[in-house]
Amino acid sequence: MPQVNLAGRAGRWSADHWKRALFGALALALLLMGIGQVVGHVQMKDSQFANGEVARALKMLDQGGFTQPAVEDVLVQSSTHTYRSHVMQAALGGLVQNLAVEQNVANIRDPRQLPGNGGLVSKDGRSVLVQFDIRGDPDKAQKKIEPIIKAVESAQLANPNVSIREVGNASANYELGKTFNRDFGNAEKMTLPITLAILLVAFGALVAAGVPVLLAFGAVLASLGLFSAITHVYAVDYQSSSAVLLLIGMAVGVDYSLFYLRREREERAVGTEARPALLRAAATSGQAVLISGCTVLIAMAGLFIAGNRIFTGMAIGTMLVVLAAVIGSLTVLPAILSKLGDTVDVGRFRSRKNAAGESRFWGFVLDRVLRRPLVAFVFTGAILLAAASPVLSMHTKLPSFTDMPRELPIVKTYKSVIAAFPGAPTPAEVVVQAPDVRAPLVQSAIHALELRATSTGQMFEPIQVRISPNHTVADIDIPLAGNGDNKASLAALRTLRSTVLPSTLGTAPNVSYAVAGETAGTHDFNELMKARMPWVILFVLALAFMLLLATFRSVVIPITAIVLNLFSVGAAYGLLVLIFQHDWAEGILQFTSNHSITSWLPMFLFVVLFGLSMDYHVFILSRVKELRDGGMSTEEAVSRGIRRTAGTVTSAAIIMVAVFSIFGTLRLIMMKQMGVGLGLAVLIDATVIRGVMLPSAMKLLGEWNWYMPRWLEWVPSLTASERSAERPPEQPKPPLRPLPH
Repeated sequence: MPQVNLAGRAGRWSADHWKRALFGALALALLLMGIGQVVGHVQMKDSQFANGEVARALKMLDQGGFTQPAVEDVLVQSSTHTYRSHVMQAALGGLVQNLAVEQNVANIRDPRQLPGNGGLVSKDGRSVLVQFDIRGDPDKAQKKIEPIIKAVESAQLANPNVSIREVGNASANYELGKTFNRDFGNAEKMTLPITLAILLVAFGALVAAGVPVLLAFGAVLASLGLFSAITHVYAVDYQSSSAVLLLIGMAVGVDYSLFYLRREREERAVGTEARPALLRAAATSGQAVLISGCTVLIAMAGLFIAGNRIFTGMAIGTMLVVLAAVIGSLTVLPAILSKLGDTVDVGRFRSRKNAAGESRFWGFVLDRVLRRPLVAFVFTGAILLAAASPVLSMHTKLPSFTDMPRELPIVKTYKSVIAAFPGAPTPAEVVVQAPDVRAPLVQSAIHALELRATSTGQMFEPIQVRISPNHTVADIDIPLAGNGDNKASLAALRTLRSTVLPSTLGTAPNVSYAVAGETAGTHDFNELMKARMPWVILFVLALAFMLLLATFRSVVIPITAIVLNLFSVGAAYGLLVLIFQHDWAEGILQFTSNHSITSWLPMFLFVVLFGLSMDYHVFILSRVKELRDGGMSTEEAVSRGIRRTAGTVTSAAIIMVAVFSIFGTLRLIMMKQMGVGLGLAVLIDATVIRGVMLPSAMKLLGEWNWYMPRWLEWVPSLTASERSAERPPEQPKPPLRPLPH
């Protein structure tokens, strides 16, 4: 009996035991979803995100038993009344009274009670800050902030002649959470109908279109349940990770089912009996799905090297949903198809032959590409290099207040505070550790730090000092110039770290110090990315090379795949910079440019785009290799293989672009950048790369495509198109008809 590969064996077992495969998977999915609903998820603490010097600062705070509270600012402002006026004093009194009765409010800093107003009154006297702490764990402050926000709103209603507005990390996270949940819910609602509509066009039948959607959505829900449980053991950034899980899960889940189902329908369209058609699809497209899924898993595993919980969370979530999608496609899908048979075509409004035929459009393109392959490759390569060129000016930063949707009131409040009190909402945190920070020498150094900092013109009042309960740690807040993440803030941070601190705290004996805060966090995170990015790229490329080497038994194929994927990734990077670091697209995509790219996005995009682009590459080349192994020349196999797979790849790409574009409509800038970046890359990959550069490169290389050195013959074979034991005799292929010129 001829050898049958793993996917073929899985398909045969599932077809023979469809009840076990289908209901077993359904029971497991429901169990995982139930677990997720019951246990909920755990969001990582802010301290778990830190890197570099910021991580050292937070460690010092922990060692000192320092419970760093969440700090909120309330801005009391008027264009006509000043701090000394009766109206302003009455507003301040009412606000402080409202805050004092809130059980989770502590350490209210009222400028009326502080020497020199504590630096909480602006120079023109028209803006006043009232600051307070939120009791307990700062990472849980978001859950306590709602009644405090209402207390501030009550003070505003009682004092209509002044503006009273709150801003801080807890209130910002509260508003951000509401915005994210609203947008995420809308994205979920839009994803299913859009995907179903595209599949209806692709298959021309209602049931056939619905099966991939149900499988993909089931994989997403089951993975979210398991992922929620995992966060109790290893807390991650659940918001970003769950969004990525939905995004990638729907895209690859539908694609994998689409590849499999289209091949089965194609086999039936040419007259193959139902069972042999299913087993043939399992051994060919099923194996291609398995290899594609492994490639995505390898790419996402590269994120573990990043050394940051944001990436680890994304890697875990994405790997779970990709694994679920692969398993579902290899087991549940053949079980469903074996039971439904041709009733999968129920609701058909287009003939099966048309739904499974070759693409005329891509046939037209291929004829011209293969006629002049060198011109096609050089021309499209030059265009992609030009598109990639803006990447040289890429600037990255972590999301902050300035990146929240501009229509949110808290964003306007933040900007007002920045204008009246530069640096006040996002100060640098200087953490000082000593045997006793109350010692005269240490206190003298801290006082010198305050004087030296304000004398630079890059740091301002109010400077606040807190001392830990065991007196070994001091936490000093120093407002910096700028908005917390622009050039002015980064310059102030450099001055603080390289000049101010060494000349003050650095002169005191037995004193250690480190700088934390938003500005320092962005700087240190960017430095980590610069250090880890080369290793992530090397890891992904090396393992992808080995996987493709074993799959296609060629050293040329994986090298070509890697080069072509780098073209698409580079072009996506360049277009992302061109769109989001400039202002011209703001009206089109409805965003306000912060002239930067989210810090974690370049690394994330690389691994995701590399994995997803390999889906198409493996699927197309599996068919090309299958045809060549059947006796065709390389040129003929490339032409016919791409023609036959073009419809499927185009449908898959349209689905991915549509799903990613939905995220491009979200208001959070990091989600918008992610959706647009992924959508552009998939569009480039499925058209320019697979339709022009791949066939032209393979035509130029000829039989060298399949070169395998003898000294690599030991590499295990993962050939994607091993023959199925139940495949019927090969039918003669109709000759290719030349298109009229």
